[in-house]
Formats: sequence, C-alpha cells, structure tokens
Amino acid sequence: MPAVTTKKMLRAQPPKRAAVLLETVLACKWSLTVYQLIDAGTKRPGAMERSVEGLSAKVLNDCLRRNVTLGILAKESFPEIPPRVEYEFTPLGRRFRKILTAVADVQAELERDGQG
Repeated sequence: MPAVTTKKMLRAQPPKRAAVLLETVLACKWSLTVYQLIDAGTKRPGAMERSVEGLSAKVLNDCLRRNVTLGILAKESFPEIPPRVEYEFTPLGRRFRKILTAVADVQAELERDGQG
C-alpha cells in the first residue's frame, strides 16, 4: 500500500489584478515608452506620436485605450475646437509605476554587475 503524504504548504498565489496588469503592460511594446512620455510631461497623443520614431497613431491609441481600461491611465477630453485629449496616471497607475521602477532598478544593478 502506498504511503500517504500530507502537503504542508499551499502554492503561493500571485495578486491576481497586479499580475494581470504587469503581464498586460509588459506584453505591450509601447506602454513603458508611453509612461516615460507622461512622466516627462507629454500628455497629448499627437505629441507622443511625434516624439517616438516608429509609433503610429493606431498603435498608440490601442495602447492608451488598453491602459485606460486597466485603470492605469485616465483620459481627459476638453470641449474645445479642435478637440484636445490628455492622459495622466490614475492613483492606481502611480502605485503601479513603483513596480516598474523597482524592475528598472534591478536591471540597472545587473548591468552594473556585468550581468545585464
């Protein structure tokens, strides 16, 4: 008769929403670039598109829409002619940026140690 083993520890479960946010953002080629632009004060899509070589309006709009849906960015529309739209970090987005900053810090350490 086989021995019965008792499991002593449950598998660690990642934070569900945070994990989804991280996977989605890192899977998007342009999200980190958009975050850098917003951090630097570039909040309008047209200015973002002009600032980055290879970034098309369609891809940028998809990226911005995805980040708004995730709750990382907020979109503000101004009732002007021509219409003006700006993006900024939500409170969740500002907290989420801390995760990405920590990843960048680890990368800088790896490069400094010749491992990156």
